Amino acid sequence: MIHHHPDNNMMLEYASGSLNWAHSLVVSAHVQLCPKCAAQMKVLNGVGGTLLASSAPAASSEDHQAQAFEQLMRRIDQGVQDETGDSEPPQKVATAASYQKVHKDPIFTAVPPVVQKLLDNNPILRWRRLSRGLKEARLNTSQDRHEVAFHRISPGSKVAEHDHRGTEITMVLYGSFSDADGVYSPGDFLVREPGEVHRPTATQDQECLCLSVVEAPVALTGFWGKVVNPFLSIRPG
Repeated sequence: MIHHHPDNNMMLEYASGSLNWAHSLVVSAHVQLCPKCAAQMKVLNGVGGTLLASSAPAASSEDHQAQAFEQLMRRIDQGVQDETGDSEPPQKVATAASYQKVHKDPIFTAVPPVVQKLLDNNPILRWRRLSRGLKEARLNTSQDRHEVAFHRISPGSKVAEHDHRGTEITMVLYGSFSDADGVYSPGDFLVREPGEVHRPTATQDQECLCLSVVEAPVALTGFWGKVVNPFLSIRPG
Protein backbone atom coordinates (compact mmCIF):
# COMPACT_ATOMS: atom_id res chain seq x y z
CA MET A 1 0.00 0.00 0.00
CA ILE A 2 1.24 3.48 -0.90
CA HIS A 3 1.56 5.81 2.11
CA HIS A 4 3.57 8.80 0.84
CA HIS A 5 2.22 11.15 -1.83
CA PRO A 6 2.94 14.51 -3.52
CA ASP A 7 1.42 17.38 -1.55
CA ASN A 8 -1.65 19.23 -2.79
CA ASN A 9 0.35 22.17 -4.16
CA MET A 10 2.52 19.91 -6.30
CA MET A 11 -0.51 17.98 -7.55
CA LEU A 12 -2.23 21.24 -8.50
CA GLU A 13 0.88 22.49 -10.32
CA TYR A 14 1.05 19.21 -12.21
CA ALA A 15 -2.64 19.38 -13.14
CA SER A 16 -2.32 22.98 -14.33
CA GLY A 17 0.78 22.27 -16.40
CA SER A 18 2.99 24.65 -14.41
CA LEU A 19 5.17 22.02 -12.71
CA ASN A 20 8.63 21.67 -14.24
CA TRP A 21 9.18 18.72 -16.55
CA ALA A 22 11.46 16.62 -14.34
CA HIS A 23 9.18 16.85 -11.31
CA SER A 24 6.17 16.15 -13.55
CA LEU A 25 7.86 12.95 -14.61
CA VAL A 26 7.97 11.58 -11.06
CA VAL A 27 4.46 12.81 -10.20
CA SER A 28 3.13 11.12 -13.33
CA ALA A 29 4.82 7.84 -12.37
CA HIS A 30 3.32 8.05 -8.89
CA VAL A 31 -0.19 8.81 -10.17
CA GLN A 32 0.00 5.79 -12.47
CA LEU A 33 0.58 3.53 -9.44
CA CYS A 34 -1.56 5.28 -6.81
CA PRO A 35 -5.38 4.98 -7.08
CA LYS A 36 -5.85 7.69 -4.44
CA CYS A 37 -3.81 10.26 -6.36
CA ALA A 38 -5.29 9.19 -9.69
CA ALA A 39 -8.74 10.00 -8.29
CA GLN A 40 -7.47 13.29 -6.88
CA MET A 41 -5.99 14.17 -10.27
CA LYS A 42 -9.40 13.88 -11.92
CA VAL A 43 -10.66 16.59 -9.58
CA LEU A 44 -7.56 18.78 -9.86
CA ASN A 45 -7.55 18.59 -13.65
CA GLY A 46 -10.74 20.61 -13.58
CA VAL A 47 -8.98 23.25 -11.48
CA GLY A 48 -5.97 23.13 -13.79
CA GLY A 49 -8.23 23.63 -16.77
CA THR A 50 -9.62 26.76 -15.15
CA LEU A 51 -6.13 28.14 -14.51
CA LEU A 52 -5.23 27.55 -18.14
CA ALA A 53 -8.55 28.83 -19.48
CA SER A 54 -8.44 30.45 -22.90
CA SER A 55 -10.86 31.26 -25.66
CA ALA A 56 -11.04 27.58 -26.58
CA PRO A 57 -13.86 25.48 -25.09
CA ALA A 58 -12.90 23.89 -21.78
CA ALA A 59 -11.89 20.25 -21.94
CA SER A 60 -13.08 17.61 -19.50
CA SER A 61 -10.89 16.53 -16.60
CA GLU A 62 -10.28 13.22 -18.37
CA ASP A 63 -9.13 15.13 -21.46
CA HIS A 64 -6.72 17.22 -19.38
CA GLN A 65 -5.23 14.11 -17.79
CA ALA A 66 -4.82 12.37 -21.15
CA GLN A 67 -3.31 15.47 -22.75
CA ALA A 68 -0.84 15.94 -19.88
CA PHE A 69 0.33 12.34 -20.19
CA GLU A 70 0.64 12.54 -23.98
CA GLN A 71 2.63 15.77 -23.69
CA LEU A 72 4.99 14.13 -21.20
CA MET A 73 5.48 11.15 -23.53
CA ARG A 74 6.24 13.47 -26.45
CA ARG A 75 8.73 15.38 -24.30
CA ILE A 76 10.59 12.17 -23.46
CA ASP A 77 10.75 11.23 -27.15
CA GLN A 78 11.76 14.75 -28.16
CA GLY A 79 14.59 14.71 -25.64
CA VAL A 80 16.20 11.75 -27.37
CA GLN A 81 15.64 13.24 -30.82
CA ASP A 82 17.21 16.54 -29.74
CA GLU A 83 20.20 14.66 -28.40
CA THR A 84 20.77 12.53 -31.51
CA GLY A 85 19.23 14.52 -34.36
CA ASP A 86 17.32 11.39 -35.41
CA SER A 87 13.59 10.87 -35.73
CA GLU A 88 13.83 7.45 -34.04
CA PRO A 89 15.31 6.53 -30.64
CA PRO A 90 18.97 5.58 -31.04
CA GLN A 91 20.03 1.95 -31.07
CA LYS A 92 22.78 1.87 -28.47
CA VAL A 93 25.36 -0.89 -28.21
CA ALA A 94 26.92 -2.05 -24.96
CA THR A 95 30.65 -1.38 -25.00
CA ALA A 96 31.67 -2.38 -21.46
CA ALA A 97 30.69 -4.72 -18.66
CA SER A 98 29.24 -1.76 -16.73
CA TYR A 99 26.42 -1.53 -19.29
CA GLN A 100 23.40 -3.70 -18.59
CA LYS A 101 20.53 -4.43 -20.96
CA VAL A 102 17.27 -3.38 -19.34
CA HIS A 103 15.14 -6.11 -20.87
CA LYS A 104 17.22 -8.76 -19.08
CA ASP A 105 16.89 -7.12 -15.67
CA PRO A 106 13.87 -8.39 -13.67
CA ILE A 107 13.93 -5.38 -11.34
CA PHE A 108 12.24 -3.33 -14.10
CA THR A 109 9.34 -5.70 -14.83
CA ALA A 110 6.62 -3.72 -12.97
CA VAL A 111 7.49 -0.06 -13.59
CA PRO A 112 4.72 2.44 -14.50
CA PRO A 113 4.25 3.37 -18.19
CA VAL A 114 6.06 6.71 -18.00
CA VAL A 115 9.13 4.99 -16.54
CA GLN A 116 8.90 2.27 -19.19
CA LYS A 117 8.97 5.05 -21.79
CA LEU A 118 12.19 6.34 -20.24
CA LEU A 119 13.64 2.84 -20.42
CA ASP A 120 12.62 2.51 -24.07
CA ASN A 121 14.63 5.66 -24.80
CA ASN A 122 17.52 4.59 -22.56
CA PRO A 123 17.79 0.90 -23.57
CA ILE A 124 21.28 0.54 -22.15
CA LEU A 125 21.90 1.73 -18.61
CA ARG A 126 25.38 2.52 -17.40
CA TRP A 127 25.52 1.75 -13.70
CA ARG A 128 28.08 3.76 -11.73
CA ARG A 129 29.04 2.57 -8.26
CA LEU A 130 28.75 5.40 -5.73
CA SER A 131 29.53 3.30 -2.66
CA ARG A 132 29.69 -0.35 -1.64
CA GLY A 133 25.92 -0.83 -1.69
CA LEU A 134 24.73 1.98 -3.98
CA LYS A 135 24.74 2.27 -7.78
CA GLU A 136 23.41 5.02 -10.04
CA ALA A 137 22.33 5.06 -13.70
CA ARG A 138 21.75 8.54 -15.12
CA LEU A 139 18.98 8.92 -17.73
CA ASN A 140 19.09 10.95 -20.91
CA THR A 141 16.27 13.52 -20.76
CA SER A 142 17.87 16.45 -22.65
CA GLN A 143 17.04 19.11 -20.08
CA ASP A 144 19.62 21.18 -18.27
CA ARG A 145 18.17 21.80 -14.82
CA HIS A 146 17.75 18.44 -13.08
CA GLU A 147 19.58 15.16 -12.98
CA VAL A 148 17.20 12.23 -13.51
CA ALA A 149 18.57 8.85 -12.46
CA PHE A 150 17.87 5.40 -11.10
CA HIS A 151 19.42 4.55 -7.75
CA ARG A 152 19.86 0.94 -6.76
CA ILE A 153 20.57 -0.06 -3.15
CA SER A 154 21.78 -3.57 -2.33
CA PRO A 155 19.81 -5.59 0.27
CA GLY A 156 20.52 -4.31 3.77
CA SER A 157 22.90 -1.60 2.56
CA LYS A 158 22.97 1.87 4.08
CA VAL A 159 23.46 4.98 2.00
CA ALA A 160 25.85 7.50 3.53
CA GLU A 161 24.09 10.03 5.73
CA HIS A 162 23.59 13.23 3.78
CA ASP A 163 21.90 16.61 3.65
CA HIS A 164 20.53 18.19 0.47
CA ARG A 165 21.69 21.32 -1.36
CA GLY A 166 18.50 21.48 -3.41
CA THR A 167 15.16 19.72 -3.77
CA GLU A 168 15.40 15.95 -4.18
CA ILE A 169 12.37 13.90 -5.24
CA THR A 170 12.50 10.12 -4.95
CA MET A 171 9.96 7.47 -5.87
CA VAL A 172 10.39 3.81 -4.97
CA LEU A 173 9.94 1.46 -7.93
CA TYR A 174 11.02 -1.86 -6.43
CA GLY A 175 11.80 -3.14 -2.94
CA SER A 176 11.82 -0.71 -0.05
CA PHE A 177 14.04 1.44 2.12
CA SER A 178 13.73 3.20 5.43
CA ASP A 179 15.13 6.23 7.21
CA ALA A 180 14.48 7.90 10.55
CA ASP A 181 11.10 9.18 9.30
CA GLY A 182 9.56 5.98 7.97
CA VAL A 183 9.53 3.08 5.54
CA TYR A 184 9.06 3.63 1.80
CA SER A 185 7.69 0.97 -0.55
CA PRO A 186 6.83 0.82 -4.28
CA GLY A 187 4.90 3.91 -5.33
CA ASP A 188 5.89 5.98 -2.29
CA PHE A 189 6.87 9.56 -3.14
CA LEU A 190 9.45 11.38 -1.02
CA VAL A 191 10.57 15.03 -1.17
CA ARG A 192 13.68 16.20 0.66
CA GLU A 193 14.74 19.84 0.98
CA PRO A 194 17.97 21.49 2.21
CA GLY A 195 18.38 20.92 5.93
CA GLU A 196 16.66 17.52 5.88
CA VAL A 197 19.30 14.93 6.75
CA HIS A 198 18.66 11.22 6.30
CA ARG A 199 20.35 7.87 5.75
CA PRO A 200 18.32 5.51 3.53
CA THR A 201 18.68 1.81 4.33
CA ALA A 202 17.37 -0.97 2.08
CA THR A 203 15.47 -3.87 3.61
CA GLN A 204 17.45 -7.04 4.25
CA ASP A 205 15.51 -9.33 1.91
CA GLN A 206 15.77 -7.51 -1.44
CA GLU A 207 17.43 -4.65 -3.24
CA CYS A 208 15.69 -1.33 -3.70
CA LEU A 209 15.27 0.63 -6.95
CA CYS A 210 14.31 4.31 -6.93
CA LEU A 211 13.72 6.99 -9.55
CA SER A 212 15.31 10.24 -8.37
CA VAL A 213 15.28 13.83 -9.57
CA VAL A 214 17.76 16.28 -8.03
CA GLU A 215 18.60 19.90 -8.74
CA ALA A 216 21.85 19.96 -6.75
CA PRO A 217 24.29 17.40 -5.34
CA VAL A 218 23.80 15.97 -1.88
CA ALA A 219 26.05 17.06 0.98
CA LEU A 220 27.57 14.22 3.00
CA THR A 221 27.70 14.78 6.74
CA GLY A 222 30.64 14.21 9.07
CA PHE A 223 34.36 14.17 8.36
CA TRP A 224 34.14 12.60 4.91
CA GLY A 225 31.65 15.23 3.85
CA LYS A 226 34.27 17.94 4.34
CA VAL A 227 36.63 15.96 2.12
CA VAL A 228 34.23 14.80 -0.60
CA ASN A 229 31.51 17.48 -0.87
CA PRO A 230 33.59 20.00 -2.88
CA PHE A 231 33.94 17.38 -5.62
CA LEU A 232 30.29 16.28 -5.83
CA SER A 233 28.22 17.44 -8.77
CA ILE A 234 25.12 16.53 -10.76
CA ARG A 235 24.87 15.83 -14.47
CA PRO A 236 21.64 17.17 -15.99
CA GLY A 237 20.79 16.16 -19.51
